[in-house]
Amino acid sequence: MVNKNAIILAAGKGTRMKSKLHKVLHQVCGKTMVEHVLTQLQAADIQNIVTVVGYGADTVKDALGDQVRYALQKQQLGTGHAVMQTEDLLGELAGQTLVVSGDTPLFTAATFNHLFQYHEQRHAAVTILTSKAPDPTGYGRIVRNEIGIVERIVEQKDASVEEQAIHEINTGVYCFDNQKLFAALKRLTNDNAQGEYYLTDVIGILKEEGEIVTAYQMEDFDESMGVNDRSALAKATKIMQKRINTQLMKDGVTLVDPETAYIDTDVQIGQDTVIEGNVVIKGRTTIGADCLIGAGSRIEDSTLHDDVTIMSSTLERSEVHSGADVGPNSHLRPEAELGENVHVGNFCEVKKAYIGAGTKVGHLSYIGDATLGKKINVGCGVVFVNYDGTNKLHTNVGDHAFIGSNSNIVAPVNIAADSFVAAGSTITDSTEQFDMAIARARQVNKPGYAKKLPW
Repeated sequence: MVNKNAIILAAGKGTRMKSKLHKVLHQVCGKTMVEHVLTQLQAADIQNIVTVVGYGADTVKDALGDQVRYALQKQQLGTGHAVMQTEDLLGELAGQTLVVSGDTPLFTAATFNHLFQYHEQRHAAVTILTSKAPDPTGYGRIVRNEIGIVERIVEQKDASVEEQAIHEINTGVYCFDNQKLFAALKRLTNDNAQGEYYLTDVIGILKEEGEIVTAYQMEDFDESMGVNDRSALAKATKIMQKRINTQLMKDGVTLVDPETAYIDTDVQIGQDTVIEGNVVIKGRTTIGADCLIGAGSRIEDSTLHDDVTIMSSTLERSEVHSGADVGPNSHLRPEAELGENVHVGNFCEVKKAYIGAGTKVGHLSYIGDATLGKKINVGCGVVFVNYDGTNKLHTNVGDHAFIGSNSNIVAPVNIAADSFVAAGSTITDSTEQFDMAIARARQVNKPGYAKKLPW
């Protein structure tokens, strides 16, 4: 089996992004561009991967961790110079080496595998990955002779009128015979207007040496998109989103309006779940089967089990068990967990709290830093008062308790199972089972007093 290596070029600053963030770390559907490239290389069964870093080196290393090895390009002196920096790690190896830019998030493992296979079948020194561009302006053109053999790559600025009419373009991805690559790099010069070492010049060197230079033309031009500015980032995101949504629908998920379903690449969704329009699902979210995610919802890094309904609500780092429903217009903040068949209704907020099976929180209530048991009724406007100005404090509520509307539960207290909190109470002391807690002033009526009021 032929040894496969890869080099990810991720050293450039990317000034056209106009950003403090290194270009390859801008995200497309929840994953940085360079992570997209790495994921597809790994899916193509390439284990020996070197990333060339320079500007923002530490941030790139933080993003990729120990999944790759690193070569430092201290000065950015061109793509050929970048590849030179990997010689200590790759120079002595046999096999094939793929070179790809870290700002091309749309390439797929299938394309990389086809490139490797084509390269191996033709015993080439280098195979250029190409595509047919609807508008080739700005791309390097692939010039072939009359029998289809690649003669050279011509950049836009150097192309003749005839060459500018060519639609086959260089995607900037190459598959090299590894040892021939590093041998040719030793002959590379920077004798050009920019004073840089261009990887494309290696192709000319190999051609002069009589080596086989081929080009594999992939089918989907969109895959080749490099991201150099915010407009391209938005376009790449739209393409990736369409790819994600199409796969979800193939897998049995209903997207009512795929154009407004914004779903990250690592999200998993079960069969027969329905996603309405204008929904955002981010991060490492998992949604089970037979769920309904209503219009306007936003879900991030959360787990939803089967048969869950979310209506126009926001969930962050939360878990919702089967049969539960949330919303409309509620907010589950980090570490909220709803048990089976829990109901959290309109305009509620739950934070760092567990709510047991069958409990109902109807509307306009806040539950924070609390553990609630099974089949509890939480009335309208209930507030779990969890902060004393310095510390967050915890409340426990037992099974089958009843919390009347407009009550304040001042932590830390324990509301026992089967106890009853009267509406309008401010509870500061714990209760025993079957207690009814009333904590409010007795009503006093003043006859005729309303006549004295200035209205």
